[in-house]
Amino acid sequence: MKKIKFYISISLIAISLSGCLDSAILDEVPLDFASPENSYVTDADFNSAVIALYGQSRLALSSGEHRPLDHIYGTDLGYNGANQLNQRFGSYLATLLPTSDPAIYHWRQYYQVISGANIILNRLEGSKVSDQHKIVVEAQAKLFRGFSYRNLAHLYGGVPLTLEEAQSPKTDYVRASRTEVYEQAVADLEFASANLPGITEVRDGEISNLAAYHILAEVYVSLERWNEAVGAASKVIDDPSTSLMTERFGSLKDQPGDVYWDLSRRYNQNRGAGNTEGIWVWQYEVDVPGGATSSSALGGPMLERDHSPRPWSFTVRDPSGVAPFLPQGVSDNTGGRGIGRFRGTNHFNYGIWHYDWDDMRNSEYNFVRDVVFNNPASEWFGQKMSEKMPLFRKTLEDTIRNFYPYQAKVTTPGQHPTELYDDPVLKTLISSTAGTTYSDQYHIRLAETYLLRAEAYLGNGNAQAAADDINVVRERAKARLVTAGEVDIDFILDERMRELGTEEKRRLTLNRLGLLYERTNKYCEGYPGVANFGVDVQPYHNLFPIPFSEIERNTGAVLVQNPGYAVD
Repeated sequence: MKKIKFYISISLIAISLSGCLDSAILDEVPLDFASPENSYVTDADFNSAVIALYGQSRLALSSGEHRPLDHIYGTDLGYNGANQLNQRFGSYLATLLPTSDPAIYHWRQYYQVISGANIILNRLEGSKVSDQHKIVVEAQAKLFRGFSYRNLAHLYGGVPLTLEEAQSPKTDYVRASRTEVYEQAVADLEFASANLPGITEVRDGEISNLAAYHILAEVYVSLERWNEAVGAASKVIDDPSTSLMTERFGSLKDQPGDVYWDLSRRYNQNRGAGNTEGIWVWQYEVDVPGGATSSSALGGPMLERDHSPRPWSFTVRDPSGVAPFLPQGVSDNTGGRGIGRFRGTNHFNYGIWHYDWDDMRNSEYNFVRDVVFNNPASEWFGQKMSEKMPLFRKTLEDTIRNFYPYQAKVTTPGQHPTELYDDPVLKTLISSTAGTTYSDQYHIRLAETYLLRAEAYLGNGNAQAAADDINVVRERAKARLVTAGEVDIDFILDERMRELGTEEKRRLTLNRLGLLYERTNKYCEGYPGVANFGVDVQPYHNLFPIPFSEIERNTGAVLVQNPGYAVD
């Protein structure tokens, strides 16, 4: 069967071949090419269509240089340290417009997923799929549809609801309320959580009932249905097959490090590696047929490239005039092949750790704050950069991009694909092609479920239960425990920073809470003489704009723009 790609703008839905001709005149099923009539018949057909939903969803959230990065740039987590006002949220006023790429891309990508799910749901009844498999396929399709509507509501607020396969062009969409969109997501996710297989019954990377329950819990929180949110999150937490990892494990467990560091090492994210914490993990196969290619870094998140600093660019030299860092990234804790573009805020780098600096997640293995000079030709070889720090603070550039504290989870020292090493002994990276984070990526991890349930308990007025859940996560990190009186939404957001950091799609969290402006304005500070790095964020940026192209094409009704954005 030929691969079918669905590309959709909700105001320009392609006419289905099954609905554009009068069946009394012509009722033929093509036999020698893929068509709507013969593409949704067998188990294999529907399995392929569901696999496409995985790929489309991943493209929206965890692929390449812009996704997931446009979910973390210009937030309380970090900013564009490259002084690029016209992109990567260097300036909200310049980059978040009704005509901007982030606003258009996410809208179209999620509606593409919704379209694919609707086609699957519409074609199931007349297929040759067994009744038992139909239920699973329906649950999978509804998981992705509910997931997409949840994310659309987080980003845009109310959006048009479309629940049927398109049979003709439609140009009269109207926006449902944000609450109505969340309620639709609930309906889909409730069905999915009740009918998807358990986590021990699925392959690594495949959605299970626990993934559905986690997402459902978050939507319940968005609707302030606190008890139901606690119940859904508890389904995940109380499942006998899930638990936080508390002991060293995986591929590098015998090397210096700790269990939090192990969580992000290559090959360690899945249940197949003994990890009982991963709930939904995006799979990235490198340099295999059908996978990503290390030579072009396509298909994987480029967190290493953007978040890791670039000490190889320092202009500082040792007394003999030799650069103390090799001229390209190497496989050590200098960060792989970073370019120093996504710099954490001072709050992320320092502020959240003042509560307990000895927190495991802030250890030298997990939040890198010092590196060793790695050029064997330098007099300083093997010495720590901190010992020469006054020399490196002479220029503002050196303190902004070339080195800053960063999360080690974005790079995999010693575990990059073989094709990226130009020396099998030193394992020096090929600078022109490295930069992807070469590991499977958590989309849902059990630690987040605990923090989500803590949020539900807090909303329900049970601060002690919220503290108890937070402390389960903090105990694993051997961190100071929090008291009920200290727990509020800001503490939970700080704890999400400590536990998830760049792993989190931070914009989705802040947008759903309506706190993007408040937190970003407070923590995304600039430096004297340098751009403000996102502090021009405005209250209306708590929502994305509706893409102008969608408004313009929707000629049969008014697709109302979000407040604050120009309509022309």
